[in-house]
Amino acid sequence: MPVVRIRAALPALAGAALLTGTLLGTPAQAAGGVQIHHVWFDSPGSDNRSNASLNAEWVQIRNTGGSAVPLKGWVLKDASNHRYVFPNVTIGAGKYLKIHTGRGSDTASDKYQGRSAYVWNNDKDTATLTRASGAKVDSCSWTTRDPSDTYC
Repeated sequence: MPVVRIRAALPALAGAALLTGTLLGTPAQAAGGVQIHHVWFDSPGSDNRSNASLNAEWVQIRNTGGSAVPLKGWVLKDASNHRYVFPNVTIGAGKYLKIHTGRGSDTASDKYQGRSAYVWNNDKDTATLTRASGAKVDSCSWTTRDPSDTYC
């Protein structure tokens, strides 16, 4: 009889192992990872489309994991599908990265979309971060209840 019990338990154990692997993914995912941290969707002052005003609109992402994550090909987009595709950049463990709407010189902590119009709607919108494969990593939504920025 013990053999029957073991044989009956093996499929359940295999299924549990498969499910655990599917839910947790890689060790980096299990320990944390890249997420949208803060969105400043309504730049201060009048919306005059100056580069300074455009760059005061940004999305900040954060790596909560214990290792660096390459972002090449990842996409940050709004509800209208305005897309920013990350260049060959890596976000370090515990680091932050701001993606500004306007033009500027990319640094380790700031990237620029190079746009001449606003991306993030002031009344309501959703910022979505996906891997290059299209798999959703995180999203953050807001409405007019939020003053001009929101922490996610």
